[in-house]
Amino acid sequence: MIEVPTARCFAGRGIEGDRFLDFKKNYKGQITFFALEVYRRVSLELDTGDRSPAVFRRNVITEGVDLNTLIGVEFVIQEVRFLGTAECTPCHWMDQAFAPGAEKALKGHGGLRAKILTDGLLQSET
Repeated sequence: MIEVPTARCFAGRGIEGDRFLDFKKNYKGQITFFALEVYRRVSLELDTGDRSPAVFRRNVITEGVDLNTLIGVEFVIQEVRFLGTAECTPCHWMDQAFAPGAEKALKGHGGLRAKILTDGLLQSET
């Protein structure tokens, strides 16, 4: 994972430079989101303040949004439209990549998979 200041989104395809760009037709994970609040909670819970949220391999880090409420919902970020499709279910490799217990700590809060409905740019607000 590399942090970039902008992400070019392609409707129905994915993000420029992402490993899942044009992965397969109608793919439900064209873009993924992860909540900064969840990262902070899990970092405190597992005492892993030295790890980056990039370890979770999600495309966009959000703040102040309950991502699970966006499943089945169309939403807009910086003029790009998305459709929330499913939770990014945490898996066993997170225990090695982040810390033992990460998979369990993320259950129900692993992030959001979404389809990209319109082309556009997402820009970092940091």
